[in-house]
Parts: sequence; structure tokens; C-alpha cells
Amino acid sequence: MPNVKVAVLKTSPETVLEDYKRLAELAEMGKYLQRGKTTILKDNISWHLLYPSANSTPWQLEGTILALKDNGYDDLVDVHNDTVVTNPHKGEKFNKYDLVYKRYNIPVRFNCVTGDLSWIPYEPKGEMLVLNKIYGNHIRIPEFFIGKNIVHLPTVKTHIYTTTTGSMKNAFGGLLNTRRHYTHSVIHQTLVDLLTIQKEIHTGIFTFMDGTTAGSGPGPRTMIPHEKDVILASGDPVAIDAIAAKMMGFDPLSLPYIRIAHERGLGVGDPREIEVVGEEVSKVNWGFTVGDNLASKFGDLFWFSPLKVFQRLLFHTPVVYLFVFASAFYHDYLWYPLKGSKVVERWKKESKWGRLFESYG
Repeated sequence: MPNVKVAVLKTSPETVLEDYKRLAELAEMGKYLQRGKTTILKDNISWHLLYPSANSTPWQLEGTILALKDNGYDDLVDVHNDTVVTNPHKGEKFNKYDLVYKRYNIPVRFNCVTGDLSWIPYEPKGEMLVLNKIYGNHIRIPEFFIGKNIVHLPTVKTHIYTTTTGSMKNAFGGLLNTRRHYTHSVIHQTLVDLLTIQKEIHTGIFTFMDGTTAGSGPGPRTMIPHEKDVILASGDPVAIDAIAAKMMGFDPLSLPYIRIAHERGLGVGDPREIEVVGEEVSKVNWGFTVGDNLASKFGDLFWFSPLKVFQRLLFHTPVVYLFVFASAFYHDYLWYPLKGSKVVERWKKESKWGRLFESYG
């Protein structure tokens, strides 16, 4: 019998907060998080604008807080990161996290350009695949992360560069600064390196993943949302990503970030070696696909085609700000007003999860 567990539950707006508590019990959260330590809540703001399946949900955040407090983890702090195109200050407001923080008196820290966390040099003890080649002796991480538990809060969705995204990808924002785009052409190996670092610096790692509305298509933003009514949890970041990928319709071991982490003993990526508790999902296949949008086509061209020889010129110099502007303009001022806002309004009216979001606060 496998000793790595991933808990999966069907849920509803009426029961979701209690279901998160049950999920923590099924996944044996207490085995993975050290008591008496500060626990970081690492939410996932893929887009500061509200878009179903793109970001952690407010009930995911609240359910996690309740589950942690019920198990004696009272020293909680939420940490936001930004990207070159995502504003965490807007994100916490538009996604209603601020209401949850206020309700439970959760402090918030920002490890971003305008944030309050200091970044320090870090020399990994484990072997690095790519980070040492990209950053040399200048790998830097937030000092605040060292010696603390971390709870990741990703959603079930696809991603243009990694096919699926989840617990392992959630560390990409937390542990790398705004120059993280240097790693896009070796993104899978980067996620494995980051898991190696996480296991060195954190006193415990756990993940609650929300699939109440899951995303298919060119994620992590411009996806098609699907109401799936599931939530997942595990103390193994590789295992939960593998089960989520399998439910979405992908072979987990065909995804390099999962396969390499599995091969290096950083977690279990083979579903045959993972015990799924709660719901029976062995035959679940949602048939998700990734596809492309304008931004992903551009990324494929300069990150993965022969034109990648120009990466240093385009992305390691001030020229990069032209692409940052183009991406922000495309997503926030073109795609969202023309397509995304209509999806959001339809979700609010037609989906029970959209109606729950509207009722929050």
C-alpha cells in the first residue's frame, strides 16, 4: 500500500469550509507541518483581476485558515508576491482575500518590489539543475521564508509553459524575484530546483488545491472555467500535482517537472504509487487541453524556438519592459474587456461558485 496520500473531496458552497477541515484530516496535515512554527499561507494570484480558476479562492483561503486553527496552528501569515504583470495589492482586493484576512486577523507580507521582506543570498545544499547556471552565485530568496511552515494554495488549471500548474509552480512566485522570467526556457528544471530549496528551508510543506472551478486552455489566466466541485490536499507537492494532472487528463510522468522530481526522490509523481483517499478518481479524465493565446505564441517563439538565442538581449536588458507593457496591455486592456469580463459575469450569475463569490463579505 502506498504511504503517500492525496485527499480529494467533492464539495459544495454550503459545505466547502467544513470540507476543507475534513480534507486536512484525510491528508494527515499534522504529519507535515511542525507545530510551534509560523505557517506561511502562500496564495496564488496568477492575475490580479478576478477570473474563475486563475487565482486562489476566498473559500480556499478561509477553509485553510479554519483547518489550521482547528489543528493548533495559530501563528499564520499570508505572503503575496508580484510578477512583472501582476499587482498583489489589487489581487487581494479584487479576489476578496482582504475580507478573509480581516475576519481572522491574518497579517499580510509582500515579497515584491514594493514589499516588506528582505532578500538574502542562499547557497543550496542540494544539487541544482539550472538555477546556479542562470543566477550564478546570486540565488536570492526571502529571508522570512527560512525556518517556517508553508501552505500552498494553488488552483487546478493548465499552464502554457508547464501544461499543468499546482503546488510546485506556486513556489515559483514565492522564492524567485521579478527576474524569474530568466528561467522560462528551463521552467521544468527550475521548479525541481525550487522544490529542493523548499525542502531545505521550510519546517513543513503542505498544499490545499481548489478545483471548485478548474481552468482549461492557455493558462494561467485566459482559460475556459469548468465547474468541477473538487478540492485536494497533500503533504507531497509532487503527488498532488500528479493527481491533479491526471484528473485534468494528462499523464503526470509525461510532464517533465513531475517526472524529474519523482526521479530525484523529491516526491511521488507516479499515480500508481499514490494513495488517493476520499473520492474515487482513478477513472476521472476531464479532457483538458492547453492551446495558445497571443502571449503564449510569442513566448513559444522566444523561449523555445531557435530564436531563443536572443533571450539575453530581449529579456535581460531594459528591452524587457516593452514586452511587459505588451503583456499587461493584452491581458488587462484587450482580452479581459473583450472576452474575460463576459466570462466573469456569466460565472457570477450561472455558477454556484460565482454566486458564492458574490456573497462573500
